Amino acid sequence: MPDTAFLRLRAHKRKALIPFLVSGYPTRERFREVLGTTAALADVLEIGIPFSDPLADGPTIQAASSKALSAGVTLERTFAELREHYPKDGPPLVFMITYNQVLAARDFVARCRDHRVAGLIVPDLPFEEAGELRRHCEQAGVALVNMIAPTTSESRARQIAAAARGFIYLISVAGTTGARGEFAAETLAYIQKTRALTDKPLCVGFGISKAAHIRQLREYVDGFIVGSALVNAIDEGRERELLTHLRAACD
Repeated sequence: MPDTAFLRLRAHKRKALIPFLVSGYPTRERFREVLGTTAALADVLEIGIPFSDPLADGPTIQAASSKALSAGVTLERTFAELREHYPKDGPPLVFMITYNQVLAARDFVARCRDHRVAGLIVPDLPFEEAGELRRHCEQAGVALVNMIAPTTSESRARQIAAAARGFIYLISVAGTTGARGEFAAETLAYIQKTRALTDKPLCVGFGISKAAHIRQLREYVDGFIVGSALVNAIDEGRERELLTHLRAACD
C-alpha cells in the first residue's frame, strides 16, 4: 500500500511526486517509454484507465483518454502492459478508474493486487456507497483512496478522512483538471482546514504544473499529483524535464 511510501518520505521531510498517466497514451510504444521514465522519478504512480464518459477531467486529459480509447486501450490491455513493462522496483501504482469499469468488485480488487496495484481512486463512487468495494480492498491490502473537495462539508470530510487508506486526494478547486496559475487564498484556507482534521497523508491534485505550486502548498500537504501538465509535456517530448523539475521541488 502507498502508506509505507509516505512514512518514508515524512521521515526525510520530502513530499511525494505522483505523476498521472493515461494508460496507453499517446501510443503503445510511447506509453511504455514514458512508463519507465516516470517510474524512475515518481514516489507513487497514478494511471488513469480511459473511459468514454470522463468525470472531472479537463480538456487535456479528455483528449488523451479519447485517443487512447480509439487506439484500443482497455483495462485488460493495461493489466497486460503492467505485467510486461512495469519495472519490478517501480513505485506503488494507483488506478484512477470509473466504477462502471469495476464489474465484480472482489475479483477486480484481487487482480489489482496481483498486478501490484496498491490503490484505487474511483471518483464516481460516492463515499456512502463504497462499503462493498472498501471491504474487498481492505481484505486484499489495496488502498481505496478517498477524495475531498472544497465543497465537502467539514462533517463529511471528517468521515472521509477517518476511513481513508493510502492517502487522501485533495481536489484543489471546484472544477475540472487542468494547469493553472497560482492557487487562490481560498484554496490555501481549504487545504489548511483539511490538514487540521487529520494527520493522514494529503495529496493535492487538479492544476499542479510547476515548482511554484509545490512551494506554495508543501507546508500543508504530503504530495502532489501532476496530470494535465504531464500529458502536455509528453506531447512535447519533455516529460523527463518536467518531472525532474518537480522532483527537485518535492525533495
